[in-house]
Amino acid sequence: MDRATWKAIERWWAEKLGGVRVPITGRSRGSAPDVAHDRWAVEIKAGRVMSARMQEGMVQAVAAAREGQIPLVGITQAIGPGHPRQHYVLMRFDDWQRVVDE
Repeated sequence: MDRATWKAIERWWAEKLGGVRVPITGRSRGSAPDVAHDRWAVEIKAGRVMSARMQEGMVQAVAAAREGQIPLVGITQAIGPGHPRQHYVLMRFDDWQRVVDE
């Protein structure tokens, strides 16, 4: 999937998650997810660029993981004064899928 189009990547995610890709035709930003699913509201972002800090965090989490541990990167974004911080979790897909399937 190295040279896949964004549509193909959305189809891949839809298949892996057990959902259905929602065509972009007739929808506006935020009106519907990229993948329709009963449990998840799925937006797909694809490209060659991911924050170097996130990449480094995952490399470090993988290196630090011991037998039976799953690498996870916790990300906190401080938006600014008067706004609550947002907290996110970054995991490799196969690890996330294993956790969800358990």
